[in-house]
Amino acid sequence: MFREFHALHHADAPLLLPNAWDFASAAALVEAGFEAIGTTSLGVAAAHGLPDGEGRTRTQTIELARRLADLPRPVTVDVESGFGGGPGEVAELAAELAAAGVAGINLEDELGDPARHQELIGAVKERVPELFLNARTDTYWLGDEPSLTDTIDRAKRYVAAGADGVFVPGMAADDDIRALRDAIDVPINILFQPGQRIEHLAELGVQRISTGSLLYRAALHAAVTTARSVRDGAPLATGIPAYSVVQDYAIGGRRRGSGGFQ
Repeated sequence: MFREFHALHHADAPLLLPNAWDFASAAALVEAGFEAIGTTSLGVAAAHGLPDGEGRTRTQTIELARRLADLPRPVTVDVESGFGGGPGEVAELAAELAAAGVAGINLEDELGDPARHQELIGAVKERVPELFLNARTDTYWLGDEPSLTDTIDRAKRYVAAGADGVFVPGMAADDDIRALRDAIDVPINILFQPGQRIEHLAELGVQRISTGSLLYRAALHAAVTTARSVRDGAPLATGIPAYSVVQDYAIGGRRRGSGGFQ
């Protein structure tokens, strides 16, 4: 599991990582043929009526991770910034997830002190060296004026601390991506944005592409659109999975070929 997930970051094509928010969404993505599944912290939080990024979904995240680890694909879990814990607590969380069968975690710096994030990364890698740690920096996500210099400095610090990959959500300019690629020797992760092409990102040296909360937000849009169609007598979208298909996901999600999203 750990080796398989690491290897997916060094394949000929970038790893396209769709992010699920519950068991059924993850099982559907496995059925659709994706090689690995991530979680979305926004999706998990919103599905439980909680805000994202405030460290309030530790219990829900662990419970979901345990369920997803039963799927026949590597799973990586978004643990925000460690849910407010110190190095020892975050390392213990990582060890718990790894023991449950999780292949990787995503750990964000929230644009805070990079030295503290280095400590968290170092503690996790010392405790569970086999776990793929994707170190996220929020320089382009939370900063008012994104700094490529600050981004590269943080990325180098995190790699030195043991990060297996670096994630910079919001980074989209070709020159910035190339500069980051040239600065570090671990896989770089970009958050997919409308209009981007996987082939072009691959040419820039991107090795992992995440969908983040996009799928969850699209699912909300589809739900409301379908409800409006029923209300207004409009045609429904095609390709909606049958009850039996979703039921199959809910009771195990391991049977392939059920016809859901083939």
